[in-house]
Amino acid sequence: MSNRPAYIHHVNFPTTDPERTKAWYTKVFGLKAITPKSNTRVVLMTRGNFDLHFTPVEEMDRMAPYHFAVEVEDWDGFLAHLEDLGIRHTRPIERPENQSKFCYIHDPDHTMIELVYHGRRPPLAGTEN
Repeated sequence: MSNRPAYIHHVNFPTTDPERTKAWYTKVFGLKAITPKSNTRVVLMTRGNFDLHFTPVEEMDRMAPYHFAVEVEDWDGFLAHLEDLGIRHTRPIERPENQSKFCYIHDPDHTMIELVYHGRRPPLAGTEN
């Protein structure tokens, strides 16, 4: 028996517009909406290896500096994808000591998302499309 958690199942953030949130996370990260089996108003999104949930709210509280981070498999390809979508990001920072890079974007509700890339990290099992 283990007393250690296996992994983070999901994180939950507020959204002022559930349909806009679904569309944005689908086009940016390839997440798919899950139809809940209950009468919840929470938007459930999955990538297969991680889930994001969004609770509808009337007004958004400022969340910065709180954020979550998404590891991308192809740094240059993902930044080109953002450019194609017209999504701005902060200036990328590189850490030569571990061949990592990161920058930040914001979703339509201004939730901050850190994009990270580790050149030396092997691909995770189950991350294929």
